[in-house]
Amino acid sequence: MLRARGLNAGRRSRCFNPGMKPLPTFYLSHGSPMTALEPREAGAFMQQLGPAIEAEFGRPKAILVASAHTLTREPALLAAPRQNAVYDFGGFDPRLRTLRYDAPGSPALAARVAGLVQRAGMPVHLLREGGLDHGIWTPLRYMFPQADIPVLPLGWPPTWSADRLFALGQALAPLTGEGVLVLGSGSITHNLQRVFGGSGAVAVDAPATPESTAFRDWFSSHAAAADWPALLGWETGAPHARLMHPSSEHLLPFFVAAGAAGAGPGARVHASLSFGDLGMDAYAFGAWGQQPPPGAAAWGIAQNRAAASL
Repeated sequence: MLRARGLNAGRRSRCFNPGMKPLPTFYLSHGSPMTALEPREAGAFMQQLGPAIEAEFGRPKAILVASAHTLTREPALLAAPRQNAVYDFGGFDPRLRTLRYDAPGSPALAARVAGLVQRAGMPVHLLREGGLDHGIWTPLRYMFPQADIPVLPLGWPPTWSADRLFALGQALAPLTGEGVLVLGSGSITHNLQRVFGGSGAVAVDAPATPESTAFRDWFSSHAAAADWPALLGWETGAPHARLMHPSSEHLLPFFVAAGAAGAGPGARVHASLSFGDLGMDAYAFGAWGQQPPPGAAAWGIAQNRAAASL
């Protein structure tokens, strides 16, 4: 079997200690399940991201992920003591079902998170079950391939507004100073009908469509300016909003991750796409939202080159 190990094997790391600066938070576009087999530019970025986080902030004590594929009626924490990859897809390369990500869970962290959410006046449920959807295990296989950091999936309601999910993220803010890495996982643009619903197949390396570019650049500029009123009102303000997101579940984890870092700016730390329409952009908030690390230029932030280079 292909296991989550070896990609960054042998590197020395230091653990997060109290008193270190808070971890940044991130929104990652995980793309199709095939990203796990065909990493392309986004996978290469994720492979660099994990070591970069460890180098500056120490190894996270745990990882909390709000993914587009773990959806619940009210916030829910999957607090199993062990977490395994879930193959929540069909019709893809059968090799995907041989990939594993067997990581520890964290019931203790789940209890801590539940308390934070409750104190913010929001409902939350603790579940003893687990499971990492492909929006969780695909990025983590690249970022932390040894699968030795506890993972806690946060189920969230896709019926909640961007404002309310931002507030949910704000409730999680203390975790960033406790060594918990908070991630949102989705896709910055996500209209599969435009890619797979037409009469002809779209090539994975097709040039960027004008609509995808306009939407992605609008998000990047408003995030850099910390224009949260505009971002929270993206459905009416962003160009081609409903064309790029016929439903919102792949974008809304952006607001959970952003809220956990406060109301400061967000930096687009990676920009690429597939099939001309599906953006694979990633954002950092908190410390790296204000000032990305010096080596970030190697992560694929040359947005103007992104479409041509794929």
